[in-house]
This record gives sequence, C-alpha cells and structure tokens, in this order.
Amino acid sequence: MAPRDHTITLLGKPGCHLCDDARAVITRVADDLGVAWEERDISGSEEDQKAYGEMIPVTLIDGVQHDFWRVDESRLRAALTA
Repeated sequence: MAPRDHTITLLGKPGCHLCDDARAVITRVADDLGVAWEERDISGSEEDQKAYGEMIPVTLIDGVQHDFWRVDESRLRAALTA
C-alpha cells in the first residue's frame, strides 16, 4: 500500500493539550506523505468514551489502533510507509 492509500484517525476531545500536540504531528506527517486524516471527538460517543477515555489522544491507522497518549512521528511515518 502506498502512504496515500491509508487514513489516519485522531481520537480526542476538546481541551486536551496532548490532542493538540498529536494533531500537529499528524498534520505534518499526513501533509508530507499525502495521507488523508480525520479527527473524531470521543465526547460525542459513549462507546468511544468507554473504549478510549483514559487513553486520548488515540491514533488509528485504517481503523486499527496505532498509538495513544503521544504520537511518535518516526513510528507513524514508518507505519505509513511500510
């Protein structure tokens, strides 16, 4: 798969400073590699809150959990280009 064939999803909620940091890393990597990304607010879903509430920000690649709390830029790039 080419990097552009992937989708990154950032799970977070308003007021989360770690989410702000993760967003900056994801934006940089996605822009560099041409990868689509989206953000989902977990506060709108009871299911997401139960699953991810203590782990945000959570990064998914193609719907599969990749990271939580902090996004490692090198690790994210490697996963998208493998």
